[in-house]
Amino acid sequence: MKTLAAQVITPEDLLIHWQGHRALTRRVIELFPEKDFFEFSIGGMRPFSKLVDELLAIAVPGLKGIVTKETAPFTEGTEKLIFKAQYLEKWDQATAEINKYWEKLSIEDFNETFNLFGQYEFPVIQNILYFVDNEVHHRGQGYVYLRALGIEPPFFWER
Repeated sequence: MKTLAAQVITPEDLLIHWQGHRALTRRVIELFPEKDFFEFSIGGMRPFSKLVDELLAIAVPGLKGIVTKETAPFTEGTEKLIFKAQYLEKWDQATAEINKYWEKLSIEDFNETFNLFGQYEFPVIQNILYFVDNEVHHRGQGYVYLRALGIEPPFFWER
C-alpha cells in the first residue's frame, strides 16, 4: 500500500492556479505589437514569440507524457507560426488540452516519479510546478519587454 504525502492544495485548485497563470500570459501575448512579438529583444534574450514556443512545447507535451507515462524528447519550435493570432489560437488549444489531460490524473500520480522529456526525473508534482515556474519566469521577461516598449503590462496578480 502506498502512502500519500500530506496534501496542501487540491488537484482542482492547482489546475485553477496554473490556468490563472496561463490566462495572464495570454494577456501578455495579446499586448505585444505584432512585429515586436517576433523581433523585440533586450540583452540577448529571445523574442517573446520564442519564449512562448518554449512554453507551448512544455505544457501539453509534458502533461500528456505524465498522463500516458510515455517519455518523449523535448522538441521546441517544430511548428512555424508566423502571426501572433496563430500563437493565441495555439495557446487556447493548449489550455483545453491541459484541462483534458488533467482530468486523467489521479491523486496518486502526483507522487509518482516521471522522467519528463527523458531528462528530468522528479515526482510529477515537481514537474507540474516546474511548468508553472517556467511560465512565470518567461512571462516576467515579457513584462520587461512590454515596459521597454512603453506598454503597461497587466497586474501580475490579476489571474
